[in-house]
Amino acid sequence: MTDYNSMPEAEFRAMVRSYVDSIFPPDLLHATRRIGPLEVADYNKKMSERGWIAPAWPVEYGGMGLDIPHQIAFAEELSAIGVPRLHEMGLVMLGPLLMQFGTEEQKQRYLPKIISTEHIWCQGYSEPNAGSDLASLRLSAVQENEHWVLNGQKIWTTMAHQSSMMFMLARTDPNPRIRQEGISFFLVDLATPGITVRPIRTLSDELEFCEVFFDNVRIPLDSLVGELHKGWTIAKALLGHERLFVGSPRYIKGAIDQLDAIAARGEDELPGFSLERYTKLRLDYEDFLALYADYSNFVKNGGELGPEASILKLLSSETYQAVTEEILAITGEDGVVADGDNAGQADSATMFFQSRPSTIAGGTSQVQRNIIAKAVLNLPGN
Repeated sequence: MTDYNSMPEAEFRAMVRSYVDSIFPPDLLHATRRIGPLEVADYNKKMSERGWIAPAWPVEYGGMGLDIPHQIAFAEELSAIGVPRLHEMGLVMLGPLLMQFGTEEQKQRYLPKIISTEHIWCQGYSEPNAGSDLASLRLSAVQENEHWVLNGQKIWTTMAHQSSMMFMLARTDPNPRIRQEGISFFLVDLATPGITVRPIRTLSDELEFCEVFFDNVRIPLDSLVGELHKGWTIAKALLGHERLFVGSPRYIKGAIDQLDAIAARGEDELPGFSLERYTKLRLDYEDFLALYADYSNFVKNGGELGPEASILKLLSSETYQAVTEEILAITGEDGVVADGDNAGQADSATMFFQSRPSTIAGGTSQVQRNIIAKAVLNLPGN
């Protein structure tokens, strides 16, 4: 087995760049939309077979076991090549969670299938009346003999229509002392009878999100992860991973690259361009990168990211929106019409539309500010 951590960084980077560049679909490089797992199934399979699908996972669970400098180098090389935002919830979110909270039997059953890409996972959190206020969720799980019976609905479930499995929260106590109690964490096979998945077409004309209905869905008792009624503890740990995941610089990089290209053309060619506004946005992005690096190093060294993750999520989503707003303001009509010489600029509108939900998904900006005020700064919330 190769000891990647003993490789000089330059050699490691060249190896990663050469292989990934040779197998990633060229037509998907630098895509501004989220790429579905079915579109990159062959790429993921090859990365899995090479042992590269999970750079941060320990070797004993099938990962590369990279140390912090090599993890950063790996991510930077994928970004430099142009590998876009992929659907990696099993690898980035569920895997680390199972290592922390799962039983040994659950680890042996599920982790290898995440690594092999046999299981594609989605996250079942939000409901029609439980988004930012997630503790208001109502989907129920009631024990009947050797099964849990699920009834209710999830919504805004990313890539559920291309997933085979879901990790989810359900209410197991309908009358808790406080809403955060009586919630449990489950693993569900989406092929189970009684589950209906309906894709939702977004403003950018993509099928990225879904609503998922559960009608007397019966799942085994061992689908429960962690303690009964203690799912909120797991949810908080997962939200830390999610906010680090949602705050990844890779999601903003496409917009920043386009803004840099506009800046290179300057005010003479683009009258709407402002060097002052560009400089401010670029500095905001650099501040965000520095914060992300600090948080990533903390987590990779075994730290548990607490409410501070909300700072990263807030800065990421609001910077993303500000950059796409500036691009669209500069490009004007050319940003929404794909025709002839300006076809490349049409991504301006697509990125603008895609950035709109970023201040909602994973918790609204208002919720993040309340978390920061109360849990980080010890100030009163709003």
